[in-house]
Amino acid sequence: MNTPLALDADQARTRLPDLTVIDVRTPGEYASGHLPGALNIPLDQLRRALPAISEAADRGGILVVCASGARSENACRTLAEHGVTTATLTGGTSAWAAGGHDLHRPATGARATWSMERQVRLTAGSVVLLGLGLGLLNPAWQLLSAAIAGGLVYSALSNTCGMAAVLSKLPHNRPRPADLDATLTALRGR
Repeated sequence: MNTPLALDADQARTRLPDLTVIDVRTPGEYASGHLPGALNIPLDQLRRALPAISEAADRGGILVVCASGARSENACRTLAEHGVTTATLTGGTSAWAAGGHDLHRPATGARATWSMERQVRLTAGSVVLLGLGLGLLNPAWQLLSAAIAGGLVYSALSNTCGMAAVLSKLPHNRPRPADLDATLTALRGR
C-alpha cells in the first residue's frame, strides 16, 4: 500500500503548479475558502471518483486537502488501497491560511460557513452543558454528557467523527450540492 507524502503549506505552495488538488470537505466548507485550483470531491463521494482520480494520478501528483488534515489522511488511505499515490497537506487549509497563503472563494453567492471542527466543538460543548444543566434536575441526564465525552474519545482514537458526519448533512453545510460530474470532467481534462 502506498503511504501518502505529507507536505507542509510552503512545500505544497511551491509544488502547486504540478499538482492536482482535491479538497474532500463538504461543499459548504469548500465554498468558504479553498486552495487555488482545488477540485471539490467530498469524502463521501471519493469512491465514485476513484477512476478519474487514478487517471489524474497517472498524469501527475495528487494533493488531498481538508480543513485540518484528518479527512485528507483518511482519503489518502482509501486512495492508497486502490493503488493511487497521493500527498496530503499537513494541517489542511487552516495551516495554508495560517502560512499567509490565499484561499480562493467563489465570486458570488458564497456564504461563510464555520469549519466542521468548529461546528463539532460548538455542538459537543452545547450538548455537554445541556446534559450537566439537566443533570441538576435529574441525574440521569448526566449520561448525555458522558455519551458525548465517550464519543469524543472514540473520535480521537479512531480518527473519525460521527458528529461531523451528522453535521455535514445539515442544510447549511450543503448550500449547493457538489457537482461531482462537472468536477470529474474537470479532473479528466487536466
